[in-house]
Amino acid sequence: MSSIHRTVLPNGIVLLVTENPAADIVAGRVFVRAGSCYENREKAGLANLLSALMTKGCDGLSSLEIAEKVESVGASLSVNTGTDYFLLSLKTVTADFTEILALSGLLLRSPTFPQNQIELEKRLAIQDIRSQKEQPFNLAFEQIRKVMYQNHPYSVSVLGTETTVNNITRADLEEFHQTHFRPDNMVISIAGHITLDTALEIVSKVFSDWQPPNKPRYILDLPAISVKPQSCIKPLNTQQSIVMLGYMGTSVSAPGYAALKLLSTYLGNGLSSRLFVELREKRGLAYEVSAMYSTRLYPASFIVYMGTAPENTQIALEGLSQEVERLCNTELSEDEIQTAKNKVLGQYALGKQTNGKIAQIYGWYEILGLGIEFDHEFPKLIHKISSKLAMTAANSYLQEPYISLVGPEEVINSVIS
Repeated sequence: MSSIHRTVLPNGIVLLVTENPAADIVAGRVFVRAGSCYENREKAGLANLLSALMTKGCDGLSSLEIAEKVESVGASLSVNTGTDYFLLSLKTVTADFTEILALSGLLLRSPTFPQNQIELEKRLAIQDIRSQKEQPFNLAFEQIRKVMYQNHPYSVSVLGTETTVNNITRADLEEFHQTHFRPDNMVISIAGHITLDTALEIVSKVFSDWQPPNKPRYILDLPAISVKPQSCIKPLNTQQSIVMLGYMGTSVSAPGYAALKLLSTYLGNGLSSRLFVELREKRGLAYEVSAMYSTRLYPASFIVYMGTAPENTQIALEGLSQEVERLCNTELSEDEIQTAKNKVLGQYALGKQTNGKIAQIYGWYEILGLGIEFDHEFPKLIHKISSKLAMTAANSYLQEPYISLVGPEEVINSVIS
């Protein structure tokens, strides 16, 4: 595979191109600094709603006409929103790339937000929000996220809440789009059967007449995250309890990130992970057990959780706590460290097997401010982690947990009291 090329266009668009002639396919990812972090709290869910509406009409094309243009050439085009960015994804055979990128340009620049579609997508978003409230894991995660992040946007789902979604108007959508969708706020990452010169020519043809407005780009100014571990419970008449512990980790650009990624993998990733072996295989406590540590622009939560029979709630909480405490008190063996490194790096390599995934990872690193060099830096950071360094990270970040419990009322009340 050829190396990646990075170019900044005159209007501020950052273009990343990875040539991969193995198949006659081109994948593209367009990242915009317009995730849910950029919303006002009263309008939570705005970026997600905008992403749902992006393909429902643009200047000169209806929702049906947009769908027909994509499907008539067998291409794929989708739009979604995360906490830190907005993302448009596309994939075509090489011959159709110009046409589908031109369509993407129209969607990004001139969405029309038809009122009937706004009402429909708001109803669908509210259905999703209600659906999540019926799932014990989502309830446990929602309440731990709220207490961990308080006034920070990470405290709210990208879906928003029923109240905030109901409050969103067409004017809100237009203002959000006008503020954040500008060429100097975008990264276009392309991978596949295309040369740098051809990609430059096509992107310039589609986007070069799009000039940034005179006013400066919107700069995020978010509240500080203060760590105040506490417990929260949600009574629910269910056949299982969810036990969740949360610890405040780091952002992706902070020194402790790689060590926490390694510890998360060691602790709760897969059938050979410590939590699975110790708590499910040996003790039969868990229906499911895992650990999560996301890659985020701001400090990310380090989560361990278990689904268990209600009568095992107390033992499950103690078991999870003990396994995390062991990371703070006992160095991992050389074999354990090496196995965890192999797993992290193996999964990382497998995550770059398609053009879409290649375009995704480079664009993602660029929009997070890490630069494409982080693709080489990350494996080096993992290789450098020693048993001592891993234990230092555990002691720095995995001390007092936030606790979230969801399950039958009498059980979880007895655990917390």
